[in-house]
Amino acid sequence: MGYIHVSMLLAMVMVFVTPMVLADDNTPIPEAKPQAEQWFKTNVAPLPSRKGLDPALVAAEASPRTINVNPKGGEFKTLTDALKSIPEKNTKRVIIKMAPGEYKEKVTIDKKKPFITLMGDPKAMPVLTYDGTAAQYGTVNSASLIILSDYFIAVNIIVKNSAPKPDGKRKGAQALAMRISGNNAAFYNCKFHGFQDTLCDDAGNHFFKDCYIEGTFDFIFGSGTSMYLDTQLHAVGDGIKVISAHAGKSAEEKSGYSFVHCKVTGDGGGIYLGRSWKSHPKVVYAYTEMSSLVNPTGWKANKVAAHDKTVFYGEYKCTGPGSHTAKRVPFTQDIDENEANRFLSLGYIKGSSWLLPPPGFKV
Repeated sequence: MGYIHVSMLLAMVMVFVTPMVLADDNTPIPEAKPQAEQWFKTNVAPLPSRKGLDPALVAAEASPRTINVNPKGGEFKTLTDALKSIPEKNTKRVIIKMAPGEYKEKVTIDKKKPFITLMGDPKAMPVLTYDGTAAQYGTVNSASLIILSDYFIAVNIIVKNSAPKPDGKRKGAQALAMRISGNNAAFYNCKFHGFQDTLCDDAGNHFFKDCYIEGTFDFIFGSGTSMYLDTQLHAVGDGIKVISAHAGKSAEEKSGYSFVHCKVTGDGGGIYLGRSWKSHPKVVYAYTEMSSLVNPTGWKANKVAAHDKTVFYGEYKCTGPGSHTAKRVPFTQDIDENEANRFLSLGYIKGSSWLLPPPGFKV
């Protein structure tokens, strides 16, 4: 009775040690929706059970701190002041917990302030809003929220640009809700509202899950390398509506947009999946539900005829009345499973080294 058998000791250790998981960069997201959620839980597991993550990220997550923002009073009344309190070259995760309410601020998160999380209550999501336009600030700087730093996370946040809808007469009426230019950024259960140019997915690797993005023309644009999973793309207003305007400039660029298990919805008709803003856009829709409001041709005709040979527009196993490809423009790519899988795995955004699940909200 004075000893414990070695096999019993090993069994006890195995019970209390969390198995380490190496996220798989190559396993594609499954076609079945329930399996897709399991794919996420398996490959984007919590940090304690992960290996292969960026050491700087692991160190930053070791001792996170939380600061609170509340327009009605508290530690900070504005998001701007809360961000000012974070030192440059920050090496620790800082979670800014935003109380419910409207924050009328134009916010920029500096490149020298990485590892910042904005978190709201999923039952009463805070709204960050401003009315900046291209005429005032230039297009990409008109955003209500500009993120220049790396390792940014947003959870349960609504971001709006409240400027009026462009009428085709006012110059510089484009108005961004958000611009994301930092690398390794994740957005969970966030909503983005605007009209033309709602979301500038500008540069870097990004991941969006369970989000809602609303706009009219080019409402997701830029040169980012991004995966949108289970996200609603909602086109509003009358006239021509275009979801994406990816800005690939050469065949060598690795950037592009991957929409997986998304929904395309809207008001009226005439929704196009994308257009050629630059010469080499790369956009793929996979397992996406498309409403009848999608234009049968799918993609807007190129103004430059040469772009017909350089665009990469792929559709793979999409559903809904708007997914019928019989009348698609001839430059739509007919991609097979092998080609699609490149856009369906974490490797597309190098996610195994940086992507973490959303932190839970605590009252």
